[in-house]
Amino acid sequence: MAQLQQYASCAPGIPACSRRVPGGVEARGGLRLQRGVAAGIEDREEVLRFSRWCGAFEGVFESSGKTVKVGFLMRVILVNLIIIIINIDDAVFSFNRLIDRRHPPSHVEIGKLLKALIMEKDYHIVVSLFSQLEFRGIAPSFITLNMLINCFCQMGHTGYAFSVLGKIIKMGYQCDIITLNTLMKGLCINGKVKSALKFHDEVRAQGYQLDEVTYGTLINGLCKIGQTRAAIELLRKLEKQPIKLDVIIYSIVIDGLCKDGLVNEAYKYFSEMIARGISPDVVSYSSLIHGLCCVDKLEEATKLLNQMVQNNIKPNIYTYSILIDALSKEGKATEAHKVFHLMLQRGLKPDIVTYNALIDGYFLAKNVSEAATLFDDMVKMGLKPDVQSYTIMIDGYCKNRRVDKAFALFETMPQRNLVPDTVTYSSLIDGLCKSGRTSDGQDLLDVMHARGQYPDLNTFNILLDGLFKSRHIEDATALFLKIIGKGIRPSVVTCNILIDGLCKGGRLKTAQQFFRHIHINGYQLDVITYNAMISGLCKEDLLDEAMALLTEMDKNSCFPNIVTYEILIRALLERNENHKAEKLLCEMISKRVMSQ
Repeated sequence: MAQLQQYASCAPGIPACSRRVPGGVEARGGLRLQRGVAAGIEDREEVLRFSRWCGAFEGVFESSGKTVKVGFLMRVILVNLIIIIINIDDAVFSFNRLIDRRHPPSHVEIGKLLKALIMEKDYHIVVSLFSQLEFRGIAPSFITLNMLINCFCQMGHTGYAFSVLGKIIKMGYQCDIITLNTLMKGLCINGKVKSALKFHDEVRAQGYQLDEVTYGTLINGLCKIGQTRAAIELLRKLEKQPIKLDVIIYSIVIDGLCKDGLVNEAYKYFSEMIARGISPDVVSYSSLIHGLCCVDKLEEATKLLNQMVQNNIKPNIYTYSILIDALSKEGKATEAHKVFHLMLQRGLKPDIVTYNALIDGYFLAKNVSEAATLFDDMVKMGLKPDVQSYTIMIDGYCKNRRVDKAFALFETMPQRNLVPDTVTYSSLIDGLCKSGRTSDGQDLLDVMHARGQYPDLNTFNILLDGLFKSRHIEDATALFLKIIGKGIRPSVVTCNILIDGLCKGGRLKTAQQFFRHIHINGYQLDVITYNAMISGLCKEDLLDEAMALLTEMDKNSCFPNIVTYEILIRALLERNENHKAEKLLCEMISKRVMSQ
């Protein structure tokens, strides 16, 4: 306990708040948010009238000395009503009424109100209300202190959370497994997994018995930061301890391995779990199905789904959406739609993610009308398409040469209170450029800036490629210089577009200057960059310089491919330098370039 106290003493003090949190606007900096069941104005006013009636009723009994039992009962009824239908403002108002009573409210009443706010993730409100309790001299209970630790952890203030731990110890409460697990989870969700493991070691050293929740939290934390191997080591250590391994811990490990692309190993732990008599649940099945889909093992994923159903484990929306997405990406829109219908038959309502995956699949299959129908169906089902939904539609229309449709849909987004993101703009710019409307693409880039949406390198690459292909060489060169001027480091894709565009546009000297600039400044070059430059030199009959670049490639560990040799051999044959062409062919064969 002394070490725990020392641990807590290193944390900052709990932030004080002497300002009363009013039951309304200031609770969220001027924002009034409706939460919970959408209660109407009449419902809210009815409960508030009941609140006042409770106060008056309690006042009657105060004069007869019967306040405690009846007043407490009324307050409990009121608190339960508030939790069901009242929003944040009313909850805060009711909290203030509770602490204004002559007799202090019970810990049960306070706990219920705070728990309701925590469920709605209004952590900062809970912290403010807790400060009100302290200001009024109302001692917190062990349960409410645990709630406060959870709030600080969720808000990212783990230091304050440990300050509350210190307060718990000073008040004479005994830390339990819930307190310790909450702190460890708080460290993990805030990226402090090493600190969580250190805290775990200190707690164990003091003789505290930890449980499956503790180790599930730590294993999950390790997997989330890509330390799946360390998570497995911890799993193996648990086998020597009196900790009962459960489906949650195994599911975390399986999910972590699948996300690392180690699906075969994940399958091994899935089988091990079953061998131990632990039944897989929907999460473990879904994780493995997702992993199989990611490595293009759709047939095995489908078999696993069927196995899941045979074992009376009902797939959820997430499970079906994984398979629909994978089938759609493979261009198997018909099969994806069959899974979609199966989902509907099982009484599951598809969500935005499911519809987005299926719509994308139909666009990939060039079935534009079916994609558009699904988009309309989604709205009819009461779902609100999000930015990604619109982006998929816009990108799909553009890729299927329906740019006007894409533009019309783009212009409806502000009416739906949706702000297009960089991907949305990039998709539309790409569509405009590929349909020969590069000037409209440039205008849209200006619109992006005007609306405070900044293009990324991919957006610039799309427009740069469009300008070169439409022979707007000056505009393209100016755009590249603009990219560098903004401090954006060009990628190898950017450099390839530039060199290839300049060479094909008859600007070989400019291409050579940029090639040297790129090389000197340490920008990344690859075989495609060299091929573009060599091709440009060959077209201008500068074979000696082209051959010099071939030699330079070897020195820079950028190995030529079959395209490099093909360009040079063709150029040599056109000049009737057959001997040199034959020699180059032999070199290509000896280096086994054709098999690469």
